[in-house]
Amino acid sequence: MIYGRYADERARPFFDLVARISAERPGYMVDAGCGSGELTAELARRWPEADVHGFDSSPAMIGEAPAGGRLTFSVGDVTRWRPERPVDVIVSNAVLQWVPEHRELLPRWVGALAPEGWLAFQVPGNFDAPSHALVRELCRTRWRDRLGDLARESPVDGPAGYLDLLAARGCRVDAWETTYLHVLPGENAVLRWIAGTALRPMLDRLDPGEADAFLGDCAALLEEAYPRRPYGTVFPFRRIFVVAQK
Repeated sequence: MIYGRYADERARPFFDLVARISAERPGYMVDAGCGSGELTAELARRWPEADVHGFDSSPAMIGEAPAGGRLTFSVGDVTRWRPERPVDVIVSNAVLQWVPEHRELLPRWVGALAPEGWLAFQVPGNFDAPSHALVRELCRTRWRDRLGDLARESPVDGPAGYLDLLAARGCRVDAWETTYLHVLPGENAVLRWIAGTALRPMLDRLDPGEADAFLGDCAALLEEAYPRRPYGTVFPFRRIFVVAQK
């Protein structure tokens, strides 16, 4: 699976996020947009007395999830999710950048929390980096007829924007950003990183021949922006984190 090539690097923000959740004995936790559930299982390990539920819109992902004991999974859409009971902790890891209406969604999630409950999420904040800016420009030039409408500007706010949004709803908010310097091995390392994330909508639209040509164009731009060094390719990746207590 393309997305899983850099599992350790992609998991690190999750652990940095969860480390700031100070819930002592939560009874019910939800991982919204849990993917295949490996990280959801980490919530169950940290809080072994909690009922932990993960949901994702992909049936294939949920089919791989490690359900068992107090850990359960279901297929569901983050924009339609309504919990059956108050939630002590809601976690969403690298999902909300795909949800244009997530700024309206967050206050609803705060409303779903139990008293003194926790909402924690992180999103990529690197949409102005060369890895995304160069691809946007490519979509607007040679590929504009096929991909021009997919050239997205930043779909997320900075830490201050989320702090203001949630503090105005009465939450105590811890919001910050971190830029990780990932050192990626192999050739076309940055292209391989974004192929399973930022490039996914483009590749889903193109036929195989077009996709190969598009990836070739991306590779030429990215190799210049992120030169490979003897020890690997340095890929700065900014992430935005928010932990709010009701």
